[in-house]
Amino acid sequence: MAPSPRPQLFKLALPIFVESALHALTSTVDVLMVSTISDEAVAGLSVANQFVMVAVTLFSFVAIGGSVVITHSLGGGDKSGARNTVITATSVNFWMGLIISLFVALSVVPLTSIMQLSAELQVHAQPYLFIVGATLWLVAHNVSMSAVLRAHGHAADAMWVTLIQNILNAAGNAVLLFGLFGAPQMGIIGVAIATALSRAVAAVMLLFLLRHRTGIQLSLWQVVKLPTTGLRRILRIGLPSAGEHLCWWMAFMTITSFTARLGATELATQSYTMLIMHYVFTFSFALALANEILIGYQVGAGEFESAYKQVPRTLKAGLPFIGAALIPIALFGAEILSFFTTDLTIIAVGTQILLIGIILEPGRLVSMVMVCALRAAGDVRFPLKVGLVVMWGVWVPLSWLFGITFGWGLIGIWLAFISDIVIRGGLFLNRWKSRGWMKHAQTSRDSVTSNLVDLPE
Repeated sequence: MAPSPRPQLFKLALPIFVESALHALTSTVDVLMVSTISDEAVAGLSVANQFVMVAVTLFSFVAIGGSVVITHSLGGGDKSGARNTVITATSVNFWMGLIISLFVALSVVPLTSIMQLSAELQVHAQPYLFIVGATLWLVAHNVSMSAVLRAHGHAADAMWVTLIQNILNAAGNAVLLFGLFGAPQMGIIGVAIATALSRAVAAVMLLFLLRHRTGIQLSLWQVVKLPTTGLRRILRIGLPSAGEHLCWWMAFMTITSFTARLGATELATQSYTMLIMHYVFTFSFALALANEILIGYQVGAGEFESAYKQVPRTLKAGLPFIGAALIPIALFGAEILSFFTTDLTIIAVGTQILLIGIILEPGRLVSMVMVCALRAAGDVRFPLKVGLVVMWGVWVPLSWLFGITFGWGLIGIWLAFISDIVIRGGLFLNRWKSRGWMKHAQTSRDSVTSNLVDLPE
């Protein structure tokens, strides 16, 4: 059976970038609107969303594993294997989403207490987390569907769904937060309800696009009965990938608790600056994910040398774009921050943090591209091992040392962030250049060819 047509790097990266930027725009709109309440409300929203992101990380491990296995199957001409992987990944995420939704909704008080939030911040964080957490099963569905569409080369479809979701979310925010058109003025609870409703609409659209673009029809019974076909291959890729992502988020949440000790002003500063830098991060993410899909196709087809050369091509293409995106942020950081707050302390410290981003973001591009490349090649345990050692052995301790012990505050915490990125990126680059990943790529390729032997003529 002939392999599926190969997507191209920038044709994949552009819609992924727009989709990711739209997701970031959702957060931006939420923060801008909630900032009309208070900076404390923004801080509470930010902390609550960290638990949501941990849940998304857990959902992503199935989506990531499924996506890589799908690209290997499509690259090797195993369309039946790709279809089975879609069904299995969707079912696993469905059940995981239900369980995590229930857990978060019932654990709002202890979860927000873990982050050492003051009573003023918990007033905002708890109701938001309850509503958004209870609908995390919709996020699990959307993450799976988007990953499947991208793996089949239909990244633009996921982008358009996200655009519509953004419009609905912003409109819902305006109506429920400010009480437009006679609606009740619900504050941060209205923001949470708008988020949940927009997710529901996106879930229906993605299910329709899956059927229309790939011809795969998912019945309710297929999803509920939890099929296990190809589950081992998904978990072999997905579990270590999730471990690496979860390791990062747990480290970041620990560091956020350090920031919370510094005060609500520092926590709000971190929220605003990370929101701004997320747009640069989004391009790195898009390029890394597009690169992962290409390498997945190449590994599935047994083209290991082409996969090896793809990484430096991607990095050379991406670094100039990152540099160009950082220039306006470095020059107009104070003006950008003034859109979110009038607090002069937040603007002053935030401007310095944005300047630190000039060093941080190119390193983050390298690190992300390398992690995704190793993952696509099946070498998933190496990034996890490096993450465990460097994040918890360097990033977390240095954040406490620089930020709390030395009294450098938020700037010290971000300097520790740079140390983590530079060390991990260097180790990943060395791994790729040494070709230590190729034995894992061969194992992944062999699993595709063994499936093809069993296909009917």
